Amino acid sequence: MQLFDIIGPVMIGPSSSHTAGAARIGRITRMLLDEEVRHANIRFHGSFAKTYQGHGADRAVIGGLLGLDVDDQRLRTSKKLAAEQGMTYEISTVQLRDAHPNTVIIEATGVSGRQISVEAASVGGGSVRVKYLNGMEVGFSGDRTTLVIQHRDTPGAIAKVSRLLAASRTNIATMQVFREEAGGRAVMALELDSVPDEALIAALRNVPAFTSVTLLRGL
Repeated sequence: MQLFDIIGPVMIGPSSSHTAGAARIGRITRMLLDEEVRHANIRFHGSFAKTYQGHGADRAVIGGLLGLDVDDQRLRTSKKLAAEQGMTYEISTVQLRDAHPNTVIIEATGVSGRQISVEAASVGGGSVRVKYLNGMEVGFSGDRTTLVIQHRDTPGAIAKVSRLLAASRTNIATMQVFREEAGGRAVMALELDSVPDEALIAALRNVPAFTSVTLLRGL
């Protein structure tokens, strides 16, 4: 356990799990969408569902979807900011089975019409864990610099990523691979020891089997 696991992040309060964690989930969703959010359907479960108004989880998620950091003063007025920027949203509650009590499902539509669905939990101290991405079970946090690659499950996909990262002298700290079925949708989540440059990201995005390459950093 590190010091920041005890004292929590620098943030806009009142709660590291209900506010900072919620903002991080919104921001991760915005990064994975890879464009400005035009509309979001936000559904809170468990403790989130009971306290999201009092703890500001609704404002935090909206701020995260706008790209705000957890310590940005504008989180408090994110609803007004969303209206000014033309982002609409719906907020409701949902009951999920076997889900963490601080879970939210966000279905976001971007300015181009692109859509994404993220189910994630705020697990304490501002840390989060993405549990489902576009309906597929995954499991990554984004606490460290993380590459999230959505792709088709094809032979050589992992080797291609490894070669490109090695060529750029980018070291992999951890790597997880998730898939629905052989040959179907898959996701790689790679925690890196350094921030990859734009040339590497561009090279990864040019791999035919990769449908989305997102760099999560600065959360």
